[in-house]
Amino acid sequence: MDTAELTELGQQLRVDSVRAAAAAGSGHPTSSMSAADLMAVLLAHHLRYDFDRPAHPANDRFVLSKGHASPLLYAAYKAAGAIGDDELLTFRTLGSRLEGHPTPRRLPWVETATGSLGQGLPVGVGIALAGKRLDRTGYRVWVLCGDSELAEGSVWEAAEHAAYEHLDDLTAIVDVNRLGQRGPTRHGHDLGAYARRFQAFGWHTVEIDGHDVDAIDRAYGEAVSTRGQPTVILARTLKGRGVAGVQDREGLHGKPLPDPEEAIEELGGPRDLRVEVHEPPAARALHSVPTGQPDLPRWEKDSGEQVATRDAYGQALAALGSARPDVVALDGEVSDSTRAEYFAKEHPDRFFECYIAEQQLVAAAVGLATRGWVPYASTFAAFLTRAHDFVRMASVSGAGINLVGSHAGVAIGQDGPSQMGLEDLAMFRAVQGSTVLYPCDPNQTAHLVTTMAGLEGIRYLRTSRGGGPALYGPDEEFPVGGSKVLRSGDRDRLTIVAAGVTVPEALSAADALAGAGIAVRVVDLYSVKPVDRVTLRRAAEETGCLMTVEDHHPQGGLGDAVLDAFLDGRPVPRLARLAVRTTPGSASPAEQLHAAGIDAESIAASVRLLVETAVVP
Repeated sequence: MDTAELTELGQQLRVDSVRAAAAAGSGHPTSSMSAADLMAVLLAHHLRYDFDRPAHPANDRFVLSKGHASPLLYAAYKAAGAIGDDELLTFRTLGSRLEGHPTPRRLPWVETATGSLGQGLPVGVGIALAGKRLDRTGYRVWVLCGDSELAEGSVWEAAEHAAYEHLDDLTAIVDVNRLGQRGPTRHGHDLGAYARRFQAFGWHTVEIDGHDVDAIDRAYGEAVSTRGQPTVILARTLKGRGVAGVQDREGLHGKPLPDPEEAIEELGGPRDLRVEVHEPPAARALHSVPTGQPDLPRWEKDSGEQVATRDAYGQALAALGSARPDVVALDGEVSDSTRAEYFAKEHPDRFFECYIAEQQLVAAAVGLATRGWVPYASTFAAFLTRAHDFVRMASVSGAGINLVGSHAGVAIGQDGPSQMGLEDLAMFRAVQGSTVLYPCDPNQTAHLVTTMAGLEGIRYLRTSRGGGPALYGPDEEFPVGGSKVLRSGDRDRLTIVAAGVTVPEALSAADALAGAGIAVRVVDLYSVKPVDRVTLRRAAEETGCLMTVEDHHPQGGLGDAVLDAFLDGRPVPRLARLAVRTTPGSASPAEQLHAAGIDAESIAASVRLLVETAVVP
């Protein structure tokens, strides 16, 4: 397209954005109108994409980080012939694929769910990492950002990581339209302020008039030709561009135009231009085909060896990486503690160090997953709380990622509460469609690490710092949604439900109680979500009382997971829970467990009270 045609295409995208929002009675047309020329030039001249084959290995990847500008994205899809005008006008209606903020669950051309601002660029970094280091089919990653979201710290985590990795296949396009939701942005139209920040992180910067289609065209060309650096194009634009009554005006964010028909007429009326988007070059994806079952590490039951589940995780992941070339690992600069370093040493080409940037860690995992890789991302359980919004949005995207939190609970000992993950089970249980696993021994851990690779959605594995005995043999099976009954008898008076570090404590308590003539059942609830309802209901019927023991706060953890097994209308059994109810200090692991009331001695004492056999002095 020549200059005049590109200008007309930009106007068409504005008109269709206005029409879509007017039909819905809601939406963000003014935010779409500011970026229309940027989208028009990209679509017509620089994007290489086959809309009939969204999985084409050489397709460029486009991420609309300012997801509220979805009318612009859908208008572009219409211009490319991917959707029709009738569908465009279903925007934001029940059952429509064209949601208020785009998601890949509905549309095959959307890479990742956006709308929680500050996430598009970090995920784009993950996609670019896949392109540069793994896929190598030459695709480019284009991310359209808003200026408001540059206030998010996650953007600067992404900026530093992209420059460090020399991601010259990544271009960020910033729509600097000056206005946020409630008024002016921090830097307004000061492109230099943004340029200085990106330059400080090592980016190539280009400053342009975002409504000059020739300047936009040149900027995109410059980005493509830049080597060794990611490029950011800082485009000065006007919100509501082209309609005098709304252009560069405050108070109109997130609202359809007051008089859409008049606005459409001012913009020159509807058009029906069609864009022949450039075809991607021929490419063949090097499909990663699993070579068979991994040769998992093995530990002999009751050998007396003390093995930390974090050690078992690292060894199992390395073995899984040998059997599955599609598995990748990421870590937040604690791989010597999480034991992801075992994978890094054996498969350095598939290991990604994300440093102390947990939001970028999870975002990179999401980006890699969009390209068909199976990521395992690990850090301390406590630090994953920083990235919860990225986990939430990954779930909205339908992304399949494995997250591993080590050093969980008070059992880590002397490091103190800042390092203790005591909220992680609750956080991950609350994520839609998630799987939450908490193994207690090395063989169980190894099998669950392998199982996670074949699951869908968000998968979380909680590992422990300290060593423990091998309670199971290496050939034992551990289905997701299952549990293991480790002590059981006809005279059981109570069931102790434990997971992870509290399982050995529960077993010790059960043995001590048996010596006192009190029989109890012990259930290892390694699958915290989904929970083993059948086993728990049977235990409740046969023993009359369930007592959960968890190295976690009482809210949202193991106790609540057990309670969920009884929310079907039947009578709820007698329930009790032992959990960490105070803020710990520094102490040895054994002292921490005792202080929290979740060690063997405390469990036994609580059982005696519950079965009403406590000795009164």
